[in-house]
Amino acid sequence: MVGHGELIYLTNQDRMNGSYVSQMHDSLLRRVLRGEKYLKVYSYHYLINGFAVLVTPQQAFKLARRREVSNIVLDFSVKTATTHTPQFLGLPRGAWAQEGGYETAGVGIVIGFIDTGIDPTHPSFNDKSPEQTYPVPEHFSGICEVTLDFPSGSCNRKLVGARHFAASAITRGIFNATKDFASPFDGDGHGTHTASIAAGNHGVPVIVAGHYFGNASGMAPHTHIAVYKALYKSFGGFAADVVAAIDQAAQDGVDIINLSITPNRRPPGLATFFNPIDMALLSAVKAGIFVVQAAGNTGPSPKSVASFSPWIFSVGASTHDRAYSNSILLGNNITISGVGLAPGTDDMYMLVSAIHALNDTAAKDMYVSECQDASKFNHTLVQGNLLICSYSIRFVLGLSTIKQASETAMNLSAAGVVFAMDPFVISYQLNPVPMRLPGIIIPSPDDSKILLQYYNSSLEKDETTRKIVKFGAVACILGGVTPNFSLSAPKVMYYSARGPDPEDNSVDNADILKPNLVAPGNSIWAAWSSRGAESIEFQGENFAMMSGTSMAAPHIAGLAALIKQKFPTFSPAAIGSALSTTASQHNNYGGPILAQRAYANPDLNQSPATSFDMGSGFVNATAALDPGLILDTSYNDYMAFLCGINGSAPVLLNYTGESCGVSTMNGADLNMPSITISKLNQSRKVQRMLTNIAGNETYIVGWSAPNGVSVKVNPKRFFVASGQQQILNVFLNATMNSTTPSFGRIGLVGNKGHVVNIPLSVVVKISYHSTNS
Repeated sequence: MVGHGELIYLTNQDRMNGSYVSQMHDSLLRRVLRGEKYLKVYSYHYLINGFAVLVTPQQAFKLARRREVSNIVLDFSVKTATTHTPQFLGLPRGAWAQEGGYETAGVGIVIGFIDTGIDPTHPSFNDKSPEQTYPVPEHFSGICEVTLDFPSGSCNRKLVGARHFAASAITRGIFNATKDFASPFDGDGHGTHTASIAAGNHGVPVIVAGHYFGNASGMAPHTHIAVYKALYKSFGGFAADVVAAIDQAAQDGVDIINLSITPNRRPPGLATFFNPIDMALLSAVKAGIFVVQAAGNTGPSPKSVASFSPWIFSVGASTHDRAYSNSILLGNNITISGVGLAPGTDDMYMLVSAIHALNDTAAKDMYVSECQDASKFNHTLVQGNLLICSYSIRFVLGLSTIKQASETAMNLSAAGVVFAMDPFVISYQLNPVPMRLPGIIIPSPDDSKILLQYYNSSLEKDETTRKIVKFGAVACILGGVTPNFSLSAPKVMYYSARGPDPEDNSVDNADILKPNLVAPGNSIWAAWSSRGAESIEFQGENFAMMSGTSMAAPHIAGLAALIKQKFPTFSPAAIGSALSTTASQHNNYGGPILAQRAYANPDLNQSPATSFDMGSGFVNATAALDPGLILDTSYNDYMAFLCGINGSAPVLLNYTGESCGVSTMNGADLNMPSITISKLNQSRKVQRMLTNIAGNETYIVGWSAPNGVSVKVNPKRFFVASGQQQILNVFLNATMNSTTPSFGRIGLVGNKGHVVNIPLSVVVKISYHSTNS
């Protein structure tokens, strides 16, 4: 529906029961807009008596003429887009503006998603653009499978191809065609989510559990989507099916491949690079396809990265500056913070614990406090009150759900629901969960104890029978549907996998920087499949908020589409270089990017991020479209690097059909936009070849040396003409013996405003000099 957000204020009514006021608002809308489409977003009844509704200008005029309406205001706060990460990345005034606006951002580029499929009915993927039409790129030759789950017409000019790959799973006898959908349809939700982050349509309203959370947009909203389903809801996926999907994507002519998947374990064999998925992706790179992969969610321990090869762009996950938080104000004036995408209450309400609201049939149910079955409770005791439920380990395991507990509270006519954390659930990180009625989850066992102590101390009991005669505790829930945009960000999430890059199963370190960089991956709103089952709490919703490096990778895939659109002749390595050398090392307040170091209390365990946490840094979408200099690497360079690994010749012959000559190339010798040396034995010279893709420019070179290493770079100043190249010689010398990784950086500053950053990482330093010399 095309419309405008309008905020309507009503007249001269005193504060009253919220549900009654909401009904009055609904009644007015039905009378005035009889038979027309509209979407009521909020009912306000605590500070003001009014409502927010999505309507057309004509409908707003009708409402304004009614005597019940005292004021009508355009809702200026509803303006844009996964909701908000495009703003945080500066796309509307930066990269999109350079491409001619979001209406043309990504036109002509096809991203292939190897994932759990897609829901083609989602509005994020329709091609009915009011701004313009855009044809299917001529270089793309993919097809659209037609099945009962994916009928004819599912594909369009936006969703240009869709296939599924399950042969390996079928041969193992674990594929359930009904449950897993023998079609490109997404029965999980993950694939729909990732596709919309990269390339979802611009301005799609995000409405979850009846609440409006803004408008969603992909990073490149007019990029085309091709889906290659190789992962499934009930069992995941297998390398054979993934490789088949990669192969087909390359044949079809996609420009970019997004893999928000990683292997379950480190690949065995000669080197991590020689696994079938990475080798298939090497062939894709040979065909000119830029490959993006999630770094993995196994952080924060070192060497946990699950994306290994230098031809793959590996992405870690960071926060952005938006967060949803709510709190509960107790009757004793103590405020406790919590999580939950839920509205607040309009006043103080009485608190009633689930274990004190049972009917006679529920006494022996040991899980009754989890509020999963409304029939267990006394409706009269719960009605109009805040129901306290227990969040136990069963919620973590998926045996109990917030959604079911919320439905229980609604069926009992509760004013809201409060979840107290079971003390046995230690250090579990909760994501915001949608609730239709007012609600909050208190994630801290200690804070939950404070709530329960207040509640228990306020109970009045009969001295003889010990039965409760009065519930004295009251509380007000302060809502969690309004975001806060003032957080310090980005910071690297505790789960984001870390370097150094493991070269082999013995966990020797590779001379390759991983991850390549970080992008928003935490609490990301994006499209959700109508039958998506990965998250019980978002089942049946059109959008879901998810976290992980799976969400970070498609941010980069979409931004890469913008670079490819502007520089159609760029190689995959050139695209990666543009993203890497322009990345930021500072947060939105000018301080260093921080990295969380622990799963428990991550914000209390953080320190400045290193290159093994964030790679080159946090993606700068606008700067990546004007990098000045690039560092290019070819397929032949990657082959020379692989041939330099002892015993690799027969393996490479098997994978590529190509024979190895004599090669002494090391990972550090690859012309990458970073320098990583796993073992610096005294001294080392490394070269980098820079190509100027901008106008004539003079650069000054500066650097900071890793601890225990002296660095010298030549030349310190150079002029490079447009289209010409410049060699940079980097000399590293170990000044002390150490096995502790240390980090530095080379910075090139041009007189036309270009800044090029090349991170330095050295793990082991071996010196023949004493530490004091």
